[in-house]
Amino acid sequence: MAIPVDQDNELLTVEEAAKYLGVHPSTIHSWASQKKVPSVGEGRRLLFHRKDLDRMRPPRLGPPPFLLL
Repeated sequence: MAIPVDQDNELLTVEEAAKYLGVHPSTIHSWASQKKVPSVGEGRRLLFHRKDLDRMRPPRLGPPPFLLL
C-alpha cells in the first residue's frame, strides 16, 4: 500500500513501483542496487518516491491511434 507523505512525495513499495513502471519487481531491486532509481530504506523494505519513478517513465506520444478517427 502506498504511503502518502504528500502527493508529490508518495512512497511506493517495490511491488507497487514495478506495477507502476510495468516491470518485474526484481528489475526494481536491480535498479535500486545499481543506483539507477533513488530509494528510501525503511527497515528491510525499499520504498520509492512516485516523482522519482515518473522520471523513468517514457513520455506519452499522444493519444492511442484508435482515438484519432
